[in-house]
Amino acid sequence: MADGEQPRSAGSRNVSDAPDARGEQDAPGDLTDAQESDAARRRRRAQFLRELHEAKQLRDRVQPRRARAARMRQQMRMRTFRW
Repeated sequence: MADGEQPRSAGSRNVSDAPDARGEQDAPGDLTDAQESDAARRRRRAQFLRELHEAKQLRDRVQPRRARAARMRQQMRMRTFRW
């Protein structure tokens, strides 16, 4: 780290890190960057879905009457569903 340079956090991003700033170069590292970003996207999505599921469970515990009504509506939809 040079004198006077601020340490960057993992979440910080400047203009030179943006994908558009690299231009139209097809470097071999671009493929690995795309794979890593795809893996990161899948990790973020999995985390989001876990938190969403947890939030729904919490809501069902906190509002049992509403949760029961929602279950009844779902059962009625399934009974009247036609292939």
